[in-house]
Amino acid sequence: MKQIKWPLLFFAIAAATCIMGIGIAIGERSIIGVLVSMVALVFVMGFGFKTKKKMRESGEL
Repeated sequence: MKQIKWPLLFFAIAAATCIMGIGIAIGERSIIGVLVSMVALVFVMGFGFKTKKKMRESGEL
């Protein structure tokens, strides 16, 4: 079994949390909550892809 890449797991959990936040904000009818969750999702996903690229370039993946 391959080892867990902890930074990538953290980014995946954070992105899933942001997606859940969007759903909760829609349920609460909060436009601000939706926007904040969407911005956070883009931020987290961007850093996740950036980290994965650095790990791939350094041979860690």
